[in-house]
Amino acid sequence: MGATVLLLHAFPAAAEMWEPQLGALAGYDVRTPSLVGRGVSIDDWAEQLLAETDGDLVPIGASMGGYCALAIAKRAPERLRGLVLLGSHASADPPEAKVWRDESIARVREHGPLAQWQTMHDYAIGAGSDSPAAKRLADSIAALDAEGVVQELVAMIGREDTNDVVRTLPCPLLAVAGEHDLGVIEESKRLVELAPEGELVIVPGANHLVSFQRPDVVNSILLGFLERCLG
Repeated sequence: MGATVLLLHAFPAAAEMWEPQLGALAGYDVRTPSLVGRGVSIDDWAEQLLAETDGDLVPIGASMGGYCALAIAKRAPERLRGLVLLGSHASADPPEAKVWRDESIARVREHGPLAQWQTMHDYAIGAGSDSPAAKRLADSIAALDAEGVVQELVAMIGREDTNDVVRTLPCPLLAVAGEHDLGVIEESKRLVELAPEGELVIVPGANHLVSFQRPDVVNSILLGFLERCLG
């Protein structure tokens, strides 16, 4: 298809969160790199991924993965054919978010990544989500290296505002947000207004990890976007 589709996972999920997308996107060159243990700089993650992947790209980033997707766009805009942000935004952390991340660092170090996921579960995929897929996701999070997860938190604290990157994107931007993720919806509206070619889709009945919670809707959205960008 002429480009690599990079599926960049959310925090504190692992690459296994993309399980519901892999079959639907099988016609494309799809990669699901792990961001755990790549260091304490999202800019460095972007440099690593660019070095690991040849040719044109369509980064699809969920939440934290969206921050990495925008860092990729800043460094190599000429390689982008499209960019998707799922439950993500371009702003740097406000002071209150740093407090939450510091508390999360302490929790992960003391109790492990699964304890962090348990505090985020309802916000991320909705209360009462106990499907086999949700259980597999929780098991994959429990198996993560705690210090690698801490590095992700430190990296998010230190990330740059990338709204200027959005203003100059040379490719289509698709922002997807869950109906119940109100803060992200507001951020997404701003992003698509900033982008030269931006589109927002709000997914009914979804929370923050919209691609995991509603793959029945999101997979069709992604396929349509990839068809427009890559043919």
